[in-house]
Amino acid sequence: MDFIERRFQVRARNSSVRTEVVGGATTFAALAYILVVQPIVLSAAGMDFGAVLTASAVASAAACFMMGFAANYPVALAPAMGHNFYFAFTVVLGMGISWQGALTATLTAGVIFLLLTFAGIRQHILNALPESLMHAISVGIGLLIALVGLEWTGIIVDAPGTLVGLGDLSSPPVLLSLGGLAILSVLLVRRVKAALILGLLATAFLGLFFGIIEFKGVVSAPPSLEPTAFAFDFSLLWNPELWIVVAVFLFLDIFDTIGTLVGIAPEAGMMKEGRVEIGNRALMADAGGTIAGSMLGTSTVTSYVESAAGIQAGARTGLAAVVTGVLLLLSPFFYPLVQTVAGGVQLSETVTLYPVTAPVLVMIGVMMMKRAALIDWEEPLSAIPAFLTIVVMMLAVSITDGIAFGLISYSFLSLVSPRGRAHPVIHLLALLLILRYMFLV
Repeated sequence: MDFIERRFQVRARNSSVRTEVVGGATTFAALAYILVVQPIVLSAAGMDFGAVLTASAVASAAACFMMGFAANYPVALAPAMGHNFYFAFTVVLGMGISWQGALTATLTAGVIFLLLTFAGIRQHILNALPESLMHAISVGIGLLIALVGLEWTGIIVDAPGTLVGLGDLSSPPVLLSLGGLAILSVLLVRRVKAALILGLLATAFLGLFFGIIEFKGVVSAPPSLEPTAFAFDFSLLWNPELWIVVAVFLFLDIFDTIGTLVGIAPEAGMMKEGRVEIGNRALMADAGGTIAGSMLGTSTVTSYVESAAGIQAGARTGLAAVVTGVLLLLSPFFYPLVQTVAGGVQLSETVTLYPVTAPVLVMIGVMMMKRAALIDWEEPLSAIPAFLTIVVMMLAVSITDGIAFGLISYSFLSLVSPRGRAHPVIHLLALLLILRYMFLV
C-alpha cells in the first residue's frame, strides 16, 4: 500500500485505493464495447477477428499502464471510434490499400505524433484549424458511424433510385436491433453507468433467448496475435496516397487526444491555476499506444472520453488507468463470449447484419452529435465548410473526403471573406488536397 501511495499520490489527491479500483473498473465497463466492435470493423477489411481482439486488448492495456505510471492520470486508452472506420472503410475498402499498408500508415502517424510531442509543435497545429471544422469533423464521424450502424441493423438498406431506404422491420434480426436501440436509449436516458456495454449484453441475451444469435461459450485460450503482428508493408511508403492516409491518421489522433483530455480535465485533476494542463507524458502514452497497436495489429489507440465514467465514480490518479489496463489484459480470455455478442446474422451472400453491436454504433453517433451545437451556424464562413465536412463525410462514407471538402471550402471562402483569414497551413493543405483530386481524375 505504501508503494501505491507513493507512486500514485492517492491520498494527496483526496482519493483511496478502493475508490481508484472502482473507478478503473467503471471506466473498463464503459469502454468494453470497443472490444466487440473493433474486431468486427477491422475484419471487414480482411483482418483476423481474434487477432484484432487480442491486439486491441494488449495495446490498450499497455497504453493504460503508460498513462497510469508515467502521467498519473485516471485516463484509459483504447482503439478510437472513427479511426477504425477510416482504416477499414476508407483506406482499405475505399482506396484499395492493403490492411498491412493501413497498419504501416498507423505506425508512421504514431511515430510522427511522438516526435511532435517531443518538439512541442502540437500547439501550432491545433491553432491552425478553425474551431468550426474541429467540431464538424467530430459530428461527421459520428454520423458516418451511425449510418453504418443503421445499415448493420438492417433498418437502412440499399434502394434503387434513392440509394437508401427502410428495411424489412418484421425481420427477426431487425426486430432484435430495434429492441437493442430501445434498451440502450432507456439506459442512457436513465443515465446508467456503463450503459453501452450493459445494453449490448442485454441485447445479446434477447438474441440468444429467441435463437437469433448463436452461443459460442464464455472462456478459452486467447486468440493468437500471429495473423496481424508486425504485418507492415513499408514498400507502400513510396505511394503518395499512403502519406495522405498518414496525415489524416495524425490529424485525427491529435485532435481526438487533445479534445478528450481537455474535456475531462476539470474533474481528472489536470487543471493548474484555472487552466488545462496536459503533460507531455499523457500525449506520449497516447502516441505509444498507437505505435504498440500498429505493431500488434489494430488501428489508432487514443485517450477515451469514457474515462469520464470512472472519474465520476471518484478516480483521480493513474491507479485507475492501471486497473482498467489489467481488466483489458484479461479480456481475450473471454473470446467465445465476444464471438457470441459480435456474431453476425447472414441474410444473403452479400448482406450480414450485426443486431447486437450495431445499435451501439447508432448511440455513439448520437453522443457525437452534441458538438454540432458549438458550430456558429449564423456565420457562413463557419457554417458552409462545416456543413460540407459533415454531409460529404457521411454520404461518401469517407472521412478523408469530408475533411478535404471542409478545408478546401474554408480556404477559398476565407480569401473572399472580410471577416476571416485562414492560417497559411490551411491554404497549404487545401492546395495539396486539390492536387490530390486532380491526380485522381
